[in-house]
Amino acid sequence: MSGDRIELGRAGEETAADFLKNHGYRILFSNYKTKLGEIDIIAKDKGVICFIEVKTRTTDKFGLPQEAVSHIKQRQIGKAALVFLKEKKLLDKKARFDVVSVIYAQGRPKIDLIQNAFELNESFTY
Repeated sequence: MSGDRIELGRAGEETAADFLKNHGYRILFSNYKTKLGEIDIIAKDKGVICFIEVKTRTTDKFGLPQEAVSHIKQRQIGKAALVFLKEKKLLDKKARFDVVSVIYAQGRPKIDLIQNAFELNESFTY
């Protein structure tokens, strides 16, 4: 089962990346990993650095995919984003957190982009 989930997740990330490109985003990194967490996609949209979490499902029977981006996951993404911004010396740039929801129903993906999906209300150090 976990192999299927991994493949579904990969397919969702590829679908999301294509969708984002078609909507003017420029993909900078995919699956950016730090010791504090991973960011599915890092892209630029009109000069703003976007940290994008992709959630993929085959049904919305158990809720929408974007509802799975918990506060704990948001903090993890935030910490990884801070590492990226410091590493690339981009702390002075505008940044935001987006979520792409992909549901594969009847063989076709239904894609929702939620810009500014969440904000971080705390400061981080590492």
